[in-house]
Amino acid sequence: MSNSFKSLLLRHISNIPGWRTNRKIVVLESDDWGSIRMPSRKVFESLSLKNIDLISGDSMRYNRYDSLATADDLSLLFVTLQSVKDKNGNPAVFTAISVTSNPDFKKIKESGYLAYFHEPFTETLKRYHGCADSFELWKEGVNNHLFVPEFHGREHLNVQVWMNALRNKDRDTLLAFEQECWGFNNIHPYNISYQAAFELDEPEELQYHHSILKEGLKLFEEIHGYKSRYFVPPNSPINNILEETAAQNGIRYMAASKIQNETLGHGKTRKRYHYIGQKNMHGQYYITRNCFFEPSHPGKDWTNSCLGEIEIAFRMNKPAIISTHRVNYIGAIDTGNRDRSLVKLKELLNGIKKAYPDVEFLTSVQLGNLIKS
Repeated sequence: MSNSFKSLLLRHISNIPGWRTNRKIVVLESDDWGSIRMPSRKVFESLSLKNIDLISGDSMRYNRYDSLATADDLSLLFVTLQSVKDKNGNPAVFTAISVTSNPDFKKIKESGYLAYFHEPFTETLKRYHGCADSFELWKEGVNNHLFVPEFHGREHLNVQVWMNALRNKDRDTLLAFEQECWGFNNIHPYNISYQAAFELDEPEELQYHHSILKEGLKLFEEIHGYKSRYFVPPNSPINNILEETAAQNGIRYMAASKIQNETLGHGKTRKRYHYIGQKNMHGQYYITRNCFFEPSHPGKDWTNSCLGEIEIAFRMNKPAIISTHRVNYIGAIDTGNRDRSLVKLKELLNGIKKAYPDVEFLTSVQLGNLIKS
């Protein structure tokens, strides 16, 4: 059996369990909005000269291209989304999976790395070139149903693992800190990435994760003026005990991998199996992604690949839930990255509309509400 046939068979099989519909529903979930990554090309070059690993694996595209979205980035994204309408006349819409905060580097340093401080991402935007007016675009995106934020975490950072490294004077972590960045390929006990905000180093950290979750959801409502109903944990690791805290603070729908490695601490995990529409003990419904579109990642025809995954989803009477990260649509460091990806996004949306004239573009929460009903 060829690898391509095996892959095709597995994609069909993975779409069998769970909620079904005859409607042609497309959901575009885009992660990482609001979080800092690489501040500038100058910072990238400076850290590279210090032999900090910024380019291994998939992290290369994030460190080369990903940063806070400028007003231009958002404006051009919105033009692309508005250009294709579904059967009801609604434009394509991003569910913008977003954080509420970034570290306050100045205060952390002033404390001698003894205490952690954070600031709303709306304050971070004011210091980034081209981003001073970005949050006005966020609000415009919500009002025009083009860009609807939901919750990704308080920050896209494992605070305790990062702070421990700073206190222990880890060379690369301190050098990156001085440039207000942490997204390099760090290797620490139990191989925990700084990006994995809710991965457990020690089981005792779970109580701190409860407080981060509650504080982040409260701040989300203060910033956006509504409660988040959908939670996508950064990098996916999470201990499922946190689902209860999320439910108590308004989360009705949880993102999950179909095969989840629940983090338990000390490098241990427990396998959990999920499917779309599955309900947990707290009354939350799981939403699982089944299509992928990452045009900033080289070496693949992402448009046709994603269209193929959408075809499989619809054949199996499932909504097409597309995973696509912010990095694809950012031009702050390299405008070519953004422009190339927007061309591909337009091709994807036109391809969907041509193949499925009865398509419906929904947000993740609209889909969750439909599943719940």
